[in-house]
Amino acid sequence: MSETSPHSPTPLPPDGSVPDAAPGRSGSGASDLGAPAPDASDPDTPAPAPLAGVAAPIAADAARPEQAALSLRGLRKSFGKTEVVHGISLDVPRGSFYGIVGPNGAGKTTTLSMATGLLRPDAGTAHVLGHDMWTTPLEAKARLGVLADGLRTFDRLTGRELLSYVGLIRGMEPDVVTERSDSLLAALDLAGEDGKLVVDYSAGMTKKILLACALLHAPRLLVLDEPLEAVDPVSGQVIRKILTAYVEGGGTVVLSSHVMELVEGLCSHVAIISGGELLADGTLDEVRQGGSLVQTFIDLVGGGDVAEGSLSWLES
Repeated sequence: MSETSPHSPTPLPPDGSVPDAAPGRSGSGASDLGAPAPDASDPDTPAPAPLAGVAAPIAADAARPEQAALSLRGLRKSFGKTEVVHGISLDVPRGSFYGIVGPNGAGKTTTLSMATGLLRPDAGTAHVLGHDMWTTPLEAKARLGVLADGLRTFDRLTGRELLSYVGLIRGMEPDVVTERSDSLLAALDLAGEDGKLVVDYSAGMTKKILLACALLHAPRLLVLDEPLEAVDPVSGQVIRKILTAYVEGGGTVVLSSHVMELVEGLCSHVAIISGGELLADGTLDEVRQGGSLVQTFIDLVGGGDVAEGSLSWLES
């Protein structure tokens, strides 16, 4: 993906909440937030069956574990007459590195947006470290850091100014904001960009400054939607080290990605979502069942084949 400077959209309210997302909003390379993704499948083809056994999805009425960092129960969302998330329920254990994978338009971003207070669900609940996202949002969001795909921000500020704004609006002490901003900017190789507005950042730089904003207040749960997309390999390795150290220190990371190898190399737990439904949920080994994550994913989701002769014109 080529790195280009993003447009300058309208920023979010100071508390980061969005009562209802407007149709048509989407992040880079994803179409499952704001509008239903087109269904290219044959309507007569049955939906993928969830995995059986220990990695089978939990029921919507299952009790919430006290030690869960994030608990979702029965989340549903429709755009118009099309339901794009069909009652997803899952638990993210505290101290885990939890990966969510699925094809484009699977409902990953919509699910994470509902879990983090960016999109109001039609039904269901989301609890962050025991706090209900929709009945006690301030308590839930205080413990949460979010990097959302396509999140609108105040991009007419410099990176340092944006971090200062985020820290102060969260009630942090100015000297703490300055100290942590210096550390984050240096770690993410953004310290040399003083004076440059975020609107002029490349796509990868924008991803890094938004990750810094999510980390600034040292939350106990990070929810990251495609955090390494458009990030160069060196910065990507730094981000991996930061997130791994964060989990080793007792934090919890929920990460969505299309890259199976990334999830398999980083995550202790994984969920597979397709067609707005949860197909598998458990530890990496429970979901892989002795094979690779890629193969389990293909077995559950289907596809991956090209009909013989369908592109024969390319060979002429």
